[in-house]
Amino acid sequence: MIIISGASRGIGKYLLEKYIAEGQSVIGIYNKTKPSKHSDRYVQIDVTDEQQVSGFVSQHKELLKDIRFIHCAGVNLNGFTHKLSLDDWRFVMQGNLDSAFLMSKHLLPLMREQNYGRLVFVASVVPQLGVPGTSAYSGSKAGLWGLMKVISKENALKGITANCLNLGYYNIGMISEVPEDMMKVVLNTIPMKKLGDPINIYNAMQFLFESDYITGTEININGGLV
Repeated sequence: MIIISGASRGIGKYLLEKYIAEGQSVIGIYNKTKPSKHSDRYVQIDVTDEQQVSGFVSQHKELLKDIRFIHCAGVNLNGFTHKLSLDDWRFVMQGNLDSAFLMSKHLLPLMREQNYGRLVFVASVVPQLGVPGTSAYSGSKAGLWGLMKVISKENALKGITANCLNLGYYNIGMISEVPEDMMKVVLNTIPMKKLGDPINIYNAMQFLFESDYITGTEININGGLV
């Protein structure tokens, strides 16, 4: 079973639709807006709420075999560090990092029982670059690296792998919020001078799903940015 958090839009939605087209068993998690397409494949959960996450795992326990979890859920608020409120910081941390911890915490016992599991956290090139105005987002995405590394060590003897994909700028998802003038600046920083095609994310995901000896690492998919 493939489980995708943040599957109602952007990269998560793209991946879910790819897996459905392949005939895969997949559950897409959304928080507020349920997509009309493939609506029967979606489950509503606030992935920052432990009770809801625990309830989801308990309710679907019989279906959760050969679990492959993709963490795409994410939020962002921009602001220079000295101007960022603590509430905004916590909002981003909860949405990006707490959610990954909670989903992993409650899925790992099943993975350990089955001696199989794949966890892939969708991280970012942003903390690698140190983009001004992104302290909360960068901190949360960098936190995914540490969480992933620890999970990989704790479960290395249980047939479970944990890895991160550090994404650059893609023609899908949050990039639509970038103003046109800023987009020109972004494109100029990318050595390939173009946004990424999400098929590259799918291909990397497949590679990690099929690999039993790749764990505790990050794959950069960014057009040469770092």
